[in-house]
Amino acid sequence: MAAGVLPSESALQHARTSLLSKIPPNGHGDQATRHHLHNDLVPGLNKSSQSPNYYGFVTGGSTPIAAFADNLVTAHDQNVQVHLPHETAATNIEDAALRMLCDLVDLIPAEWPHRTFTTGATASNVIGLICGREYVVREAARRVGLFNSGSVAEHGLFEAMTAAEIDRVQIVTTVPHSSLRKAAALVGLGRNCFIDVGCDTASRSFDITELARALKTPRTASIIAVSCAEINTGLFATNGHDMRIIRKLADEYGAWIHVDAAFGLPARLLPRNVGYDALLEGVAGVELADSITGDAHKLLNVPYDCGFLFSKSLALAQHCFQNPNAAYLATAASQPTNASEPSIPSPLNIGIENSRRFRALPVYASLMAYGKIGYTEMLVRQISLARAIATYIEGHTTYELLPSDPSRTLEQRLESVYVIVLFRAKNHALGDGLVQRINGSKRIYVSGTQWDGKPAARFAVSNWQVDVERDIALIKEVMDDVARD
Repeated sequence: MAAGVLPSESALQHARTSLLSKIPPNGHGDQATRHHLHNDLVPGLNKSSQSPNYYGFVTGGSTPIAAFADNLVTAHDQNVQVHLPHETAATNIEDAALRMLCDLVDLIPAEWPHRTFTTGATASNVIGLICGREYVVREAARRVGLFNSGSVAEHGLFEAMTAAEIDRVQIVTTVPHSSLRKAAALVGLGRNCFIDVGCDTASRSFDITELARALKTPRTASIIAVSCAEINTGLFATNGHDMRIIRKLADEYGAWIHVDAAFGLPARLLPRNVGYDALLEGVAGVELADSITGDAHKLLNVPYDCGFLFSKSLALAQHCFQNPNAAYLATAASQPTNASEPSIPSPLNIGIENSRRFRALPVYASLMAYGKIGYTEMLVRQISLARAIATYIEGHTTYELLPSDPSRTLEQRLESVYVIVLFRAKNHALGDGLVQRINGSKRIYVSGTQWDGKPAARFAVSNWQVDVERDIALIKEVMDDVARD
């Protein structure tokens, strides 16, 4: 393992000063360029993927088999956009990987026929909101007796909403990830379309009464967005009982349920043992949603960028994302190559991109190499480390575990700890520079955030190399040093 998570200041400075400022008239050649990359630039990169002690972004880190497969992706450079079964097996591999991914998290592939890989959770949220937007406006039009004028994809948002007699499409949610707000801006709903229906608690779980009230808003169509789990704390916004009620309300009011599960979906892997009940309840009922966003670099420890989107309506997706009148992209590939094979839609007609990297291969390789048991074991180690960190922080005189909850014992609070640990310094003077002091060690890395308007810090445990005993010892050593300074 490398000695530090962050590069030295001298390595950063050297990398910056050695960068070319303009293209050379004559190329330097492969050998000189390789030397430059390896010796000048690579030392200036952080080890967010290579080190198990990086706890900032939920990077995960590429496993050896995922890195090997990703090199094959580059070497063979497939453009996985059109299903051409007599020319390449790329789309067959993608379909197999997506089916295996469904199986990994106990979703039945046949119930999620719209399955696609994306650049990440942001793109997946864009796709989910486009499908949701199309559905709720169509449904609003249907409810006023119109059946051909409510398509946003066909007529545009303004004309479709006018025909459907609605003035607004709202996203009803609690603690949405920033990427969901960005997606709302991109699809024309706006960052201000969000209606917060969270309970006034640390977990910000759904207030079902407020949700029902929001869905009744006149001349308004609704997308219900469920955070599974929240980025700052790792806590879940719903449980199985909530999801059943949300599903009933969505059906009653013509709403679409979109689950942003980039953080939480792996919890469906957990065994039903004592200690995981709260986490399993947090992902219970996810199968009742209409669309689900996930991140493979979090869930499967494959390289950036790799997200995925599952939804229950393939026809709706093909209507939204169809490439019209592109003769050179025509394919008979929607038909199986023989009667025993499933039909595979061309990826360019069910997602954003036409040009698509072969992201499926590292996913397929990883699922084959480690299997369900292997990924479960990785997640259990990550949760165990997160809970060890939480226990250490709660017992320390310098630090405070967040969210504070005097009504619950530490054991009860630990049951809700997933892979994220939120904390701050009790001393406000230390709190302002806490993250900088921890990261200044260059031995571990945490991210800065806020809680209740005050500075806080956050451990996000996600690397596949986690070793609980080794890593908690290092964390305690660094944190104790910071406390003594």
